[in-house]
Amino acid sequence: MKISMRSNSTGRRRLPAAVALGAVLALTATACGDDGSGSGGGEGGEGSGKGKITFWDNNGGVRTDIWKEIIADFEKANPDVDVEYVGIASTEYQSKVDTAIQGGGLPDVGGVSASMLAGFAAQNALDPLDDRLAGSSLSGKLNKDMVESLKAAGGGDGTLYSVPTSANNGVLYYRTDLFDKAKLEEPATWDAFYEAAEKLTNAGDNEFGYTIRGGAGSIAQALDAMYGQSGITSFWDSSGEKTTVNDPKNVEGLEKYAELFKKVTPAADLNNDFTKMVAQWDSGTIGMLNHNLGSYQDHVKAFGEDSFRGIPQPIGPGGKRVQVSNPVDGIGLFKSSKNKDAAWKFIEFASSHEENSKFNESAGQVPANTDAAKDAWISEAEPTKLAAEALTDGSTTIVQLPYYLPDWNTISKADNEPNFQKVLLGKMSAKEFLDTMAEQLNEAQAEWNEQKG
Repeated sequence: MKISMRSNSTGRRRLPAAVALGAVLALTATACGDDGSGSGGGEGGEGSGKGKITFWDNNGGVRTDIWKEIIADFEKANPDVDVEYVGIASTEYQSKVDTAIQGGGLPDVGGVSASMLAGFAAQNALDPLDDRLAGSSLSGKLNKDMVESLKAAGGGDGTLYSVPTSANNGVLYYRTDLFDKAKLEEPATWDAFYEAAEKLTNAGDNEFGYTIRGGAGSIAQALDAMYGQSGITSFWDSSGEKTTVNDPKNVEGLEKYAELFKKVTPAADLNNDFTKMVAQWDSGTIGMLNHNLGSYQDHVKAFGEDSFRGIPQPIGPGGKRVQVSNPVDGIGLFKSSKNKDAAWKFIEFASSHEENSKFNESAGQVPANTDAAKDAWISEAEPTKLAAEALTDGSTTIVQLPYYLPDWNTISKADNEPNFQKVLLGKMSAKEFLDTMAEQLNEAQAEWNEQKG
């Protein structure tokens, strides 16, 4: 596959992020399946199925405890395999893997979500898993939609490079106690959302109606708000070549959403990633928060189960709900592993009924294992139950984001997160911001179509 160069918004030429990273990451290099002596794209080997493997967690800190519990279970069931756990913050994970691909030092196995899959696959860093899955105890036991999502995200050839573990979904959390006190209705529509954001704000008393994500990860949340308000149901127009992100209805939606900053939100939101945003909501008197199912347990610890709710995103025009897709998370086997047999045993075990249920109950997400998805805790965790229903009852249309584009993460993160902050500060218009993103996306789509054809 050719490595392309494309212009960014300033007219400079740049290489894809994975190629631009030149330094060799020493992180666990000597302990990983790759000995660090060559490119991360080496073939590796099946190994003995025993000994040591290294697992990189793509949401270290947040999921460390539950992964250590699963690893302990695995090592008890497989006493001849030792798993070294390395937790990496979600905001740093892709760059660390990209650097290890170029310089060596990849783990045997690691978290690989749909949002980062195409980039890793394009660099030949992942082992195809279709044959392993077909001959596995997991065959027929994984949610078909999640499997297909990861196949589609892998670059368009239908190969499975990551075994799904869970599906996340956007959630609007709101403080029921604050809403009751203000005599406000549930923010089930965008009109009700904006009304509540204004009425719950008293900046003098440090009370705000909403917290907006202005730091790392801000683009996906902004896209969710845009498409939710516009009601546009496809990321590409009918030609499949031009994105709809800068459609006038989306521009209007982003303008209204961005105007919330500092009027009904804390000023600190400008630089808040999800951890700071969630912590701020859990410790303060803020009425609403957009995040996903993953933070549910944090809110339970902060407020108990009776002072907040987590509901699907607000309903927009014509009484329909439109959301952008949240990436399916999964576990991938790195091609450079010298002990693929043991690494696959770990993937199989972590994705089994009991362990997948345990993981997702802790994370508050929808299990990929279909037996785990039937467990009782699903109906007891209201946001997870409502999210699962919204995704299956026909009430919600999902706008599929182009995770298959190798440049998607760069465009939706490094290229445009600083520009979104300019929009919040009033230094760039919503139209200019979206036009810039649209130009980059259209060019990336054209390159992808050319390579595919």
